[in-house]
Amino acid sequence: MFTFTQLKKSTTRFALVAVTVGALAACSAVYRNHGYTPTPDELNEITVGVDTRDSVIEAVGAPSSGGVLDESGLYYVATRMRHYGPRAPQIVSRELVAISFNQSGTVKNVERFGLEDGRVVTLQRRVTTSSVESSTFLRQLLGNLGNFNPAAALGQ
Repeated sequence: MFTFTQLKKSTTRFALVAVTVGALAACSAVYRNHGYTPTPDELNEITVGVDTRDSVIEAVGAPSSGGVLDESGLYYVATRMRHYGPRAPQIVSRELVAISFNQSGTVKNVERFGLEDGRVVTLQRRVTTSSVESSTFLRQLLGNLGNFNPAAALGQ
């Protein structure tokens, strides 16, 4: 028969092992895939100078995004991200397939880019600031006390 102390020790050991296993499992990497790029076999079906935008979409599927203008290219983007515990997600791989068209609407070029081909592009954000946002509510309230004119409030 187990005594109370033996039972308490075995329960404590079990709880310690369970917490350790749970902590190790929580810190394992989780991978997520976003987007789609056509396989090389699907891209081989596209003939430069012959296929049009509609035939490309029929052969390899709809793109992740397109160009701003109707005559611009089709872009297929796939990203693989690693989530590891409480850390911010990291991009492990990114692939981009760009299919460009000439003026007549036929395929001009098919290009594949990887993460190693990329450049860091700095985005610029322009925000108009106002004096209202830079001061607190209390400061605005106290600043308006000196501007109060009782005669103007009474209509005199």
